[in-house]
Amino acid sequence: MAANFLSRNRSIILYGVSLAVLLLLMKWLEWHFIVLSNAFEIYAGLIAVIFTLLGIWLALKLARPKTVIVEREVVVNGADFIFNEDERVKLGLSKREMEVLQLMADGLSNEEIAARLFVSLNTIKTHSSKVFEKLEVRRRTHAVDKARKLQLIP
Repeated sequence: MAANFLSRNRSIILYGVSLAVLLLLMKWLEWHFIVLSNAFEIYAGLIAVIFTLLGIWLALKLARPKTVIVEREVVVNGADFIFNEDERVKLGLSKREMEVLQLMADGLSNEEIAARLFVSLNTIKTHSSKVFEKLEVRRRTHAVDKARKLQLIP
């Protein structure tokens, strides 16, 4: 039955296939002509799209907030604070360094601490650096945190 259908409609099928091939050839030539005549515009458009995408990616990368979540143990010292004299002696902290450390914990700046203790700003900076060195920390917040854990300040 299929052979009968093919033999009966052979000329129609050949005509349809040849039209499809010619149509495909025409579309290919049209595309080829468009690409050749507008090559610069196509390349410029592609480069523009690439740079636009690169710009969007870079903007998203740079504008993303860099949030760091730090979990710390909160030590709450209430009225039951007991000063650890042994730890102070072990670290070698002087009474003046302890005063500076307590004022740091109260949130005062170096200038405010100097005014409160009636000493120069350089003296406070020296005391602060000695406190950092003895507590083996680099920042005021770390010094206060470590001093609270060691029960040097409430």
